[in-house]
Amino acid sequence: QVQLVESGGGLVQPGGSLRLSCAASGSIVSIYNMYWYRQAPGQQRESVGTISSRGSSTNYAEFAKGRFTITRDNANNTFYLQMNSLKPEDTAVYYCSAFISTAQDIAGSWYWGQGTQVTVSS
Repeated sequence: QVQLVESGGGLVQPGGSLRLSCAASGSIVSIYNMYWYRQAPGQQRESVGTISSRGSSTNYAEFAKGRFTITRDNANNTFYLQMNSLKPEDTAVYYCSAFISTAQDIAGSWYWGQGTQVTVSS
């Protein structure tokens, strides 16, 4: 019923930038906290950062502080991950996640996107 779709990944050189988007669709009533995660080859999935329902509060992993910024556009049910000063170690599949309530499921459920590949290489 609800889908989260990531976009904006690709190949960039070290020091470059990318903006990832996560668009939610479906019979959405409310989108609560939104999350970005990433998973590098052979590694466990790790948190990149989160943003609160109103976008007033964000939290970032240490590796993301000062380089990555999470924002959200509630009118379009979309949130973003702006990544600057990218490093080779940022190479991973990036996933978005959110807790969303719908008309059919007012209590809400967790949803995950399918991921988008980010490769940082010269």
